[in-house]
Amino acid sequence: MNKKQIARNRADELENRIQDYLDVKDTIPRGMAPTQQGKSEEKKEKILAHLKGTEENWNDYRWQLKNRISDVDTLRKLISLDEEEVEAVRKVAAKYRWSISPYYLSLIDDDNRYDPIKLQSIPMVAELMKEGLADPMGEEYTNPAGAITRRYPDRVIINVTNQCAMYCRHCQRRRNIGSDDHHTSRKVLEESIEYIKAHPEIRDVLVTGGDALLLSDATLDWLLGELHATQSVDYVRLGSRVLVTMPQRITDKLVDILKKYPPLYINTQFNHPKELTREAKEACDKLVNAGIPLGNQAVLLNGINNDKHVMRLLNQELLKFRIRPYYIFHAKRVMGTTHFNTSVDEGIEIMEHLRGYTSGMAIPTYIINAPQGHGKTPIAPQYLISRGKNSIKIRTWEGKVFDYPNRPTPDIEGFF
Repeated sequence: MNKKQIARNRADELENRIQDYLDVKDTIPRGMAPTQQGKSEEKKEKILAHLKGTEENWNDYRWQLKNRISDVDTLRKLISLDEEEVEAVRKVAAKYRWSISPYYLSLIDDDNRYDPIKLQSIPMVAELMKEGLADPMGEEYTNPAGAITRRYPDRVIINVTNQCAMYCRHCQRRRNIGSDDHHTSRKVLEESIEYIKAHPEIRDVLVTGGDALLLSDATLDWLLGELHATQSVDYVRLGSRVLVTMPQRITDKLVDILKKYPPLYINTQFNHPKELTREAKEACDKLVNAGIPLGNQAVLLNGINNDKHVMRLLNQELLKFRIRPYYIFHAKRVMGTTHFNTSVDEGIEIMEHLRGYTSGMAIPTYIINAPQGHGKTPIAPQYLISRGKNSIKIRTWEGKVFDYPNRPTPDIEGFF
């Protein structure tokens, strides 16, 4: 057999390995698909008519915030809910706050009771299960000053608000949501900045909440300016889901503020390909074109993305938006959210079907947050089978096993 035939046989083998994905890829709902765009546009018109809004209103994030839907009587007029679902929303609302932006609501498909947008945004009776902890990350015990959370030697979090455009049903900080929106006071933010200045080993600051980009433009400008002027801080990261739930927030004025303070990074949370819409892409383009890199921190969620094909498509679509898949977080056992928890085995299986099956750029790190704030722990399939003094045994993404040299580097002085 000649070399060309060997190569063709190998190409056929590789094509067969991806055929199962190709068979289902087009059945997975995508926000950029023309059919989905059409459904969302119809729902948008229905919402605007009910709220007596205009196209100009729709594109104004202030209008989106002001008109968040947070009562079931309004909700049932805008999406299809049966009596059981309506009663579930009422029961959960007595214990946990919920709210959804008109934009994100427009993405819900009434034809699918278990639509991934609906599951992330509309309360379910499963939230009343008493499993889990209010604060599994132990954030109350990792707060040395101000609104700081510190879990690592060289980086900290500043928690700046409890406000979000939409209160995700899987939120890790639902204990902080309360019954109304409030931003961290200027006094507490100043205390946080003073702590950072007093600890020059801190070089990386994550500003989050709630949603960091729901601070006012003026407050963001001031806070980023203070951090940018702190010599020991190398860069700042912003944690925000508005790209997913209210992309209208990414205004030209906001972008002009953000690009003043490089290097600045934004990490967001797209959990399903259906969330990657035309509006989201326009917002992402504004940020990336201004020199602000974007990363995605998906959460592995039962019934939403715990599927090897859904997660592969999500990561590939993210790259088309110029968003780098960064993490897949194993969902924390937060009280009221445990119905979203998956097994770790499911996460490992997804990673098995990313490595080798798609570009390395489309492969995030699968992470479990150790209990009580003890840090992110990467979880991966086992590719190192055994290790000896002079060789190791490795398994490839296809399951093939090879011996590989493990000899120490020779003393370079011996070559001269």
